[in-house]
This record gives sequence, C-alpha cells and structure tokens, in this order.
Amino acid sequence: MAQQFKAHPWHGISIGAEAPDLVTAFIEIVPTDTLKYEIDKESGYLRIDRPQKFSNIIPSLYGFIPQTYCGDLVSGHSLKSEKQGPTKGDGDPLDICVFCERTITHGDIILQAKPIGGFRLIDKGEADDKILAVMKGDVFFDTWNDLHDVPDAIINRLKHYFLTYKNLPGQPVVCEIHSIYGAAEARKVIELSRQDYKNKFPDSF
Repeated sequence: MAQQFKAHPWHGISIGAEAPDLVTAFIEIVPTDTLKYEIDKESGYLRIDRPQKFSNIIPSLYGFIPQTYCGDLVSGHSLKSEKQGPTKGDGDPLDICVFCERTITHGDIILQAKPIGGFRLIDKGEADDKILAVMKGDVFFDTWNDLHDVPDAIINRLKHYFLTYKNLPGQPVVCEIHSIYGAAEARKVIELSRQDYKNKFPDSF
C-alpha cells in the first residue's frame, strides 16, 4: 500500500548506503529559478518560500540530504570549531550544493553526490552548514575530490550568494560564514547530522 504514495523527501528517502562518502541529495532549486523553493516539512511537497527579489542566483544545484537534521550535535561541533559558534542548530535537514556540468531545468529530483567540502554558515545565531558536493559520474566535476580542487572564483560566488541571499537593503546582515572546510570535515558534519536526525526522530528507525 505504501508504494502507491510518494515518499516524503526528508523522511522517506534513504541517505544512501555509502554515506557519508556518497549521499542522496534532494534538489529544491536550480540556477535558473527566480523563486526560492523549499520543502514543506509537513506534506513533503515543494513550496514557494519567497521570490528572489534581487540579483541573487544560486550558482549550483541546491537542496538537502535526506534523513539528516541540524541539531545539538551539529551546532555543538560548530561551537567547538569556532571562537564564536551558534547557539543551536537551525532545525532543518542538512543543506547541500551540488556541482553539475549539465543543465538541470527544475528541482524536485534526487541524485547521488560526493561531498568535497562545506561552509560553516551561521544564520541568526543558528548552525546552517552548507555541504559542497559534485554529482556522481559528472564528466567534468567528478574529478574534484576536495575543496582545493575547486577554483576560488566558484567558492567566492557561492560565498557571495549565501552572505547576501537573505539581506534586505538597510537591514542588518543575518548570515555569516565562519569557516570553509574540506571533504573530511564535510563527512564528519554529515555523520553528526545523521545522529541528530536519529535523536530527533527515533521512531524512524
């Protein structure tokens, strides 16, 4: 009977048997989107969060890793790693940016991705890490295995997006990137977010 219904992207899709080396990514938005979509936690459908009011364009595929959660373990690890860390996790699944050489025209899809690094981003005092990854089998980006393989121009473009995508003219800055880390740390953050998920949703296992 369950196979007659769509699986919830956060809870009903596996993170992948090879995680954290290879993870499932649920893609919410793509670079051509002019609206910010995000998962509706109750229904599992994509909903419109807000229009992209200014010139912010996400320079990669963007979504989250199923069966992860940014809670106490993720925020505690961030706090240990930084002089001034977050007070708590943001309560969402772990975000992921996926580099892909081909044009993908819409979200609401899943793919397999190889983590290569991440941003330790703090949003209004909450841990909101962004994992950087490449799509499995991509003919161009699959050669990237760690952050040092990524050109500075691409890293800077992503940094600019996340530092400005919630800003409004005349309002205080709400997002900060405290550090950028490589593949080993990305895998660590993914593992902590998996444990946070198990702690938050024990009945899922």
